[in-house]
Amino acid sequence: MSGVAGKLQHARERERGLALRYLEQDYAALRDACLREGRLFEDDKFEAAPHALSSKPHGARGVTWLRPKELTTEAKFIVKDATRTDIIQGALGDCWLLAAIASLTLNKKVLHHVVPPEQSFEENYAGIFHFKFWHYGKWVDVVIDDRLPTRNGELLYVHSEQRNEFWSALLEKAYAKLHGCYETLSGGLACDASEDFTGGITEVYKLNKPNLFRHIQRALVLGSLLSCSIDARTRPEMIRLIRIRNPWGMVEWKGAWSDGSAEWTKISCEDQARLRHIVEDGEFWMSFTDFVQRFSQLEICNLTPDVLGDDGSKTWALLMFEGSWRRGSTAGGCRDNERTFWMNPQFVIKLNEEDDDPDDDHAGCSFVVSLVQKKLGKELLTIGFTIYKLPAKYSGKGNIHLDHKFFLTHKLTARSETFINRREVCSRFRQPPGEYLIVPSTYDPNQDGDFCLRVFSEKQAMVQELDDQVESNVKEVDISVDEIDGQFISLFGQHVEHGSKLSAFELRRFLDKEVTKCIDIQTEGFSLQSCRNMVNLLDKDGSGKLGLVELKILWDKIQSYGNIYKEKDEDKSGTMSCTEMRKAVEAAGFSLNNSLHQILVARYSQPNLTIHFNEFVDCLVRLECMFKMFQMLDKDGTGKVEFNMTEWLSVTML
Repeated sequence: MSGVAGKLQHARERERGLALRYLEQDYAALRDACLREGRLFEDDKFEAAPHALSSKPHGARGVTWLRPKELTTEAKFIVKDATRTDIIQGALGDCWLLAAIASLTLNKKVLHHVVPPEQSFEENYAGIFHFKFWHYGKWVDVVIDDRLPTRNGELLYVHSEQRNEFWSALLEKAYAKLHGCYETLSGGLACDASEDFTGGITEVYKLNKPNLFRHIQRALVLGSLLSCSIDARTRPEMIRLIRIRNPWGMVEWKGAWSDGSAEWTKISCEDQARLRHIVEDGEFWMSFTDFVQRFSQLEICNLTPDVLGDDGSKTWALLMFEGSWRRGSTAGGCRDNERTFWMNPQFVIKLNEEDDDPDDDHAGCSFVVSLVQKKLGKELLTIGFTIYKLPAKYSGKGNIHLDHKFFLTHKLTARSETFINRREVCSRFRQPPGEYLIVPSTYDPNQDGDFCLRVFSEKQAMVQELDDQVESNVKEVDISVDEIDGQFISLFGQHVEHGSKLSAFELRRFLDKEVTKCIDIQTEGFSLQSCRNMVNLLDKDGSGKLGLVELKILWDKIQSYGNIYKEKDEDKSGTMSCTEMRKAVEAAGFSLNNSLHQILVARYSQPNLTIHFNEFVDCLVRLECMFKMFQMLDKDGTGKVEFNMTEWLSVTML
């Protein structure tokens, strides 16, 4: 499916609240087919083969792929209930993933969203399972077969404390499929996995942050995923405790409030029974003071309403946009690039309500901005974002893309902490009520990439993309033969070989000879297709040719385009850059949005992002023709037209 068509389909599926089928695999259809045919599912999109383990050939030595029912006659998907002790690390260095899975088990609603609980090895078993992950702005449903890598009859990677329980091993396999192979899971960040399980947004705090404990408490009120804390009384002081689990399942804290420490004798037997846990399982208590001294950072994954559901929990309000950076059109680089920065996608957040926080002396509106780049399996770009206070004169105006003049005359209000080559850049802000412009960008200009921008706010906020309205202000021109001077009539006669009109072939010869001579612009020559577009624009009688009046109208247009081309060639290079092209298209009477500018650059620019005059003319003629055709079909002025198949093909084939 083409890129444009694929985006439209995915957008419609998201509007219906559907998880997208990863690799177009439909779990229910595949399961039903296996049950009907009496066979077990074998996943041809993630085969039980060496390349599913590693890109290195030796990585599969001694590995046998077995189904859980081949490992035990009592295989269960989940034994009683999924808990954090179901996750024990194997031979893969993915403790970051296991930590996120363990945290996932603490929120059953979220867990059941990721791990659909109706699956089993008994009823309707067909060797197929599925899991849901938030994948770069959308939920995807990942299908796998249950063939798991083993060595000497034991699971090679993650496994449960219960030897007959397999949900965690199957979840790990689905996550490996999403990322290409198991090897890609060796080394990562727990916050990335937490977001993939929740669609949430993760804030990373250095533990020297003031009022950190209060931030933890507030995050719990908002339903965020993080370690729990309680107050435990001693004599005579209040001690704040943090409970932590080491995903390795071993190696515990040995200091104050560890499993066997004397501090437990200072609290009541009732509190000891409720809190104390003397098992060497990697889970332990420690004081908050010791925690901030010995750990370097805290990750808080804030959940969204679509994951939590309507359970009464207070959640963050979420607004999300998907966008892209494209060379020559919307990849302007960071604000150090004064000539191109304005070309980046632009978004406005409107903050109306201040936070409800009686303990805070500084009133304001809290919000978190997350920028995620979609670079699966590719080298990560260096990304970040910048925030500006939006002046009142732009309030409520969504159909305008701010140009370079705005950024030359306005200072930034805030920005991401740094530009960095990570999957996600995320920062929290508190600003007075008002409207703020967010500009996501790569550090260097002209780098292609796709991104997801999310804004979380404690109160309801409004976010919209700033983009120019799509419209044409080109006026219809009508002249008579009497208005045409004798010199042009003579010129017309020199190029007409048959009859009284120019064909596309004759028009091509006319333009190649006269443009450079009369307009003083070098061209690469006009293509026959371009000439056919020109004929199609002005041919009023359907002859497929241009008469004298029609050619004169076209020639005046081309001369006007020549003046614009030379005027917008700011560096006087003789060719037009894509940045200059955007301004030139506007000067010619067209207002286009970001996605259309991306298409123009992809279609008409050279590899070095320059656009020759003949390509510029072809672009403007094509635009005028398409606007004209749409306006003709939109008889009621609704901004919408309907096509049957024949009409659609007729229009798109022109």
